Amino acid sequence: MGELKADWRVRLRRGDADGPVCGAGVLLTQDRVLTCAHVVGEPDARIWVEFAENPSIAPVGAHVAEGGWLPGLGATREDIAVLALESPRPHATPATLERSLERGDEVWIGGYARSFADGMWLTGRISGAHGAWIQLDAVRNEQVVKPGFSGAAVQVRGGPSGSPERVVGMVVSWRGDLDLALPADNDLAFSYMIPVDRIAELVPLVAELSGPDGWDHGLDRRLRRWFAGGDEPAVRFSVVPHGGGRDRTLSHHLHRAHLVYRGGRTTPEHFVDELVTRIRPPRHQVRAYRDWLLAGGTAPRRPTDGEPGSSGPSLAVVGLDEDRQPLRLVPLLARVRELGFRVLVIVRDSGGEETTEVARHLLLPALDERAVELVRRVEDIETEWAGLNGLVESASLSPLPRTGAARRRQQLARLRTVGDPYERLGALRALLRELRADLARRGPAGVTGPRGDQGRAGRR
Repeated sequence: MGELKADWRVRLRRGDADGPVCGAGVLLTQDRVLTCAHVVGEPDARIWVEFAENPSIAPVGAHVAEGGWLPGLGATREDIAVLALESPRPHATPATLERSLERGDEVWIGGYARSFADGMWLTGRISGAHGAWIQLDAVRNEQVVKPGFSGAAVQVRGGPSGSPERVVGMVVSWRGDLDLALPADNDLAFSYMIPVDRIAELVPLVAELSGPDGWDHGLDRRLRRWFAGGDEPAVRFSVVPHGGGRDRTLSHHLHRAHLVYRGGRTTPEHFVDELVTRIRPPRHQVRAYRDWLLAGGTAPRRPTDGEPGSSGPSLAVVGLDEDRQPLRLVPLLARVRELGFRVLVIVRDSGGEETTEVARHLLLPALDERAVELVRRVEDIETEWAGLNGLVESASLSPLPRTGAARRRQQLARLRTVGDPYERLGALRALLRELRADLARRGPAGVTGPRGDQGRAGRR
């Protein structure tokens, strides 16, 4: 299914929030937007960028980025502008760009024509080349793009389920055979787009983003799930080298962290000062917290809601292996976990001794903690099943997990005796997959039959 709403489809106004709608644009990164030069008008113009499909993202002013003005028309067929936002919008998800095109592919175009400032949609099919542009055929002339569509994304359906829709071009113009003012007034009329592969030839940023290493969509999905909390283990570890799509994807998500520690640039002392300020212990305990975090020893008395879990505040440690004393930092992070923080650990190179310490002091306890929670859920299912069995038909009950909670607890206990941290990590991950499969067989409620059965069970 296609995206009903997307952050990356933006509406543009000239000047500010009260200016006239002048076209559309495509969000490339958290601070760059692609549109047509004729939409912007002049290279020094100010443009107001609105996230029309996600009002929770604040509008922002923009100007043409350095090197982002390519207004050529006629033989050069450019008409491209790249806008730099006055402040980044990291909460917005950028577009996925695609260079390949197939004749006959169905495309969708969302724009802001006159009298449709809230948006309207057109469909068409990729036809063929028109110089450096690509012709888009519509069933009727009414489906040809109109003023207000310039700069809009031309998108095709995504790949496998869950894949984002892909932007293959940008609306640039239309033409009618009679040269009349509106497409419907002409006998024949066609839309035209500048394809992404042509834009990539002219704009290095688009070339980078539309290449095989533009974004790491797998990492993007995993980080979204982890920062959302829920059923994710409280510690996540990833290797993200500098540069490229994987690093770009990570950078786009760092705003989600409550705190960020950057190895080689942040010191433990400054980090602990910031952390203690954030957790706001009683004034008489501030020094005790600081000393314990930095040096260990006897932990200060902490609130009962500060236990580790999957819903606490998040800390992103970026470049642990670039820290001056990474082996000193890992025990500090383990103590931060005791305060209820969830921890994302990023190393730039996986070959260091600190990765073993991360496995031993952070990953293993977090995965063990998650396994205990999932086993407890299996126990709840068994208890619920035993309580309802005989009161309702067995077909109305959620299926019992294939393996009982007692056997899962024994399995977990055996894993705790495994000495090699990497062997234990692999086994714990396998156990978590099995537990999730057990729980996935269960419906959202203890009773899976008609609503009436649920009601009777609820009044038991």
